[in-house]
Order: sequence, then C-alpha cells, then structure tokens
Amino acid sequence: MQSALNPAITSLSAGGRADLWGTRILIRAMLMGASLVALAGCTTAQTRPETSSADQSRAPGRGKGYSHDPYPSTYHAYPGAATLVTNVTVLDGEGGRIEGGSVLFRDGKIVAVGQNLTRDADVTVIDGQGKYVTPGVIDIHSHLGDYPSPGVPALSDGNEATSPVTADVWAEHSVWPQDPGFSRALTNGGVTTLQILPGSANLFGGRSVVLKNVYARTMQGMKFPGAPYGLKMACGENPKRVYGSKGREPSTRMGNIAVDRQTWAKAAEYKRRWDKYEDKGGEMPGRDIAMDTLRGVLDGEILIQNHCYRADEMANVLDMAKEFGYKVTAFHHAVEAYKIADLLKENDTCAAVWADWYGFKMEAYDAVNENLAILEKQGTCAMIHSDDENGIQRLNQEVAKARMSGIKAGYDISEAQAWRWLAINPAKALGIADRTGSLKAGKMADLVLWNGNPFSVYTRPQMVWIDGALLYDANNPKLRPVSDFELGQPGEGDVK
Repeated sequence: MQSALNPAITSLSAGGRADLWGTRILIRAMLMGASLVALAGCTTAQTRPETSSADQSRAPGRGKGYSHDPYPSTYHAYPGAATLVTNVTVLDGEGGRIEGGSVLFRDGKIVAVGQNLTRDADVTVIDGQGKYVTPGVIDIHSHLGDYPSPGVPALSDGNEATSPVTADVWAEHSVWPQDPGFSRALTNGGVTTLQILPGSANLFGGRSVVLKNVYARTMQGMKFPGAPYGLKMACGENPKRVYGSKGREPSTRMGNIAVDRQTWAKAAEYKRRWDKYEDKGGEMPGRDIAMDTLRGVLDGEILIQNHCYRADEMANVLDMAKEFGYKVTAFHHAVEAYKIADLLKENDTCAAVWADWYGFKMEAYDAVNENLAILEKQGTCAMIHSDDENGIQRLNQEVAKARMSGIKAGYDISEAQAWRWLAINPAKALGIADRTGSLKAGKMADLVLWNGNPFSVYTRPQMVWIDGALLYDANNPKLRPVSDFELGQPGEGDVK
C-alpha cells in the first residue's frame, strides 16, 4: 500500500513503485510517534477533509435530540498520482462502452472519459492495449469482517441469534479490519466498495455498514463517508427455524409477519414520541437503541436490505412496508424475483441475486438462471451479489454466467449493459450512486484495469485504484495488500 511516510509513492509510474515491505517496516518503527499512518490507519499526507461538505450534508439526523451517527467515518484516501489509462475498452458502469477509450483521473476523482484525451506533463500514462477498464466492483451483500477467515467460532460475529428482533446491533461493531478476505476481494475480484450485513437468523438482524475496501486499523477507517446505513431484515425459513427450534415465536411464516408488524407498530409509537419532543420540547423520551434504528428507517435515513427468496413473501413485505410507511430498498437473494418483476419495478425496489446458486433449501428451489436477465428486461433495478467470501472474488464471472443465460433465452444483453449489475445498480441501492458506481467526471476514481475481457474466466484484475490510489498491481509483487494478521504466515499475500 502507499504510505504518507514514504514520499516516493506519491510519484507512481507504470514501471516501478515503492517497496511495500519496506514501507510496512517503516510504519511499524514510527507508529508510536507518527501522526500519520498509512497501511494501518488509512490516513495520508494529502490531508483531504475527512468528508466533503456534500458528505456532511448527507450525514443522518444531526441535531435531532441524539446523534444519529455516533461512529462517523475517519476514512482518508491513500495518496495517488494523476493517471491516464489509455487504449482500452471502457465499460462505464451505466451501460456505455468506448472502444479505444481512455480514463483520466487525478486528486482521487475521475476527470474525463473518452477518446484521444489530452494530458498534462505530470500525468502517468498506462497503455492498456487489449484490456478493459471498468468501475470498481460493488458488492451489496457481504459478511467479510463479521465472518472472517480463518472461519472459526472465535471469529464468528455475524448473527446475534438471541432474539428475532436485534435491530440494536450494528454489523460494523463486529468488523475485523484485518480479515484477509478484504485483500482477496480486491486483488482477485476488483471489489472497491462493499456492504457488510449481519446474518439472517433474525427478522431484524441489525444495521449494515458500507466500506471502502482499503486497509485500516479500525472499521471507521474503512467506512464510506456519508453512506446511509442499512437495516438487515429476513423473511422465511431462517427466522422460523432458529426461533421455532427454541419453542418461541416465530415458528411459522405467519409468525414472522406478526412479529414484524408488532415491532413496526412499536417503532411508529417511538418515532411519534421523539418527533413530538423535537418539535415541541418538553421531557426527553427514553432512548431505545433498537428503536433508534427503526425510527431511522421510518424517517428515510436508513435503507431496508431484506433477505427474502419467495415471490409471495416479497409481495407480503411490500404490503407491510406500505402499512407502516417505509420503503424496501432491495430484496437480497430473491431467487423468485423474476415472478414479480413488475411489482418490484412499481415499488422502486431492487433485487440482488445470484447467477445460479439455488436449490439448497425449499425456499431457494424454484429458480431460473435467467432471473437477472428477466429483471433487466422488465426494467427492474437488479444486480449480482456474493454472500460468500469466495464468490466475492469472482463476481465478474457470475455476471458473465447470468448474461449468457439471458442471451440463450433470447434476451439481448450487451457487456456494457451487464456491467451495470456490478456498478451503478448496487451503488443506487446503497445510496451512493452520486459518488461512485460509474466512470463519470467528478466521481470517485474507483476503477479496475482487467488483463483481458472481464467476462472471461481467464481474466483477472491487472490494477485496482480506490479514490485514485493504486492499491494493487499484478506486475509488482511489492504492491499486494497484506494485513498484519498475515505477516509471517505461510501463503502471506497469496492472490492466486
């Protein structure tokens, strides 16, 4: 990784870059006295504001009786160099394609995308003949950090399976920043942004958090500035199995909905008391951390990310959302989404799905490999997701499979159109599409140079940038991210 303690890294070139190992040793030697930490802390000598004024304006609920964002992002971009990646096929993430194209970025932002771009003398040029450039991959459904590697009980922190309603827990408080899965997702999968969710044992699983895929000492050093929180909810078999086996409600699908409705009714009353206090003053109501989250949903500050497989259950949830005045931003897994594509479109609800993972339980049985293609052709917001520490490393291949299944069924889906499933669509569902998710001037310079066609199983990332900082280069063994946890262990930094 680049380091503020090593100024050589601020002038990257295509042929040679600073020694990462030496940088890590230097960081360790200076850690006690250093005011800036690179790999460990994600801070840099380029002291851009922690969040821009636009990001601050998005910060939820400031000055409304209590802090709605008590664990704010401390993310700072690593230093980068002005760069022109040229002579490539550009998939812009919004459905556009440019042959023989170029992408110019500096100061962490995309400057221009097109052909025959001019450059200043200080710009590093990378000739990508025969290669593709895309926006960084965004995974809307991950458990990295909460279910990290090694996968042992001591590190299993994703499901607070002690009550069907655990809206009080926040996934970010389980995130282990040193999870080796983060670097594997970056180097093998080109993943630059990901949402970390609690598990699906509970009806209300807790808050999610959106992260930039960089190394930091703390979760807050990875936290995407200004990204809305999510609330993980779950339908179907998981909650009824977990709590039915304990002899308590819910043990059926009707029990699931009953507990959901009772909880939302309680949240509506909690919101009423707090709204009254904030409008008119008087005695401050008592705090309930779980109800704070649900109030955030009812106020539109927190986005519902709902684990659900069956079409009928998704329809029930959409009706329940109307009953209590909230919106379902996305259904995850959504194996039967193709059956209700029109309902999803009508309710402006996205579907995050797999290409061909199904049949492992009854509610995941009635799948078709054309699911994504059908949703796309119906005009529904749709995307790929992983839910898996291995799958996140190959989401480009998952999109390739989903696209080919659609083509075989008669749906003409271009490569550029399919890349929306990895870029702008998940960005929209995370509430960050104005800042990332496509290669457009002014957006974050989160991008991947692939060493071939990214729809091929033989293709992998050549270079990956986050906010314009080169965080991975396949041609430079010294520029491969390794967490402190891996140092000195067999397979250290292995990216195969």
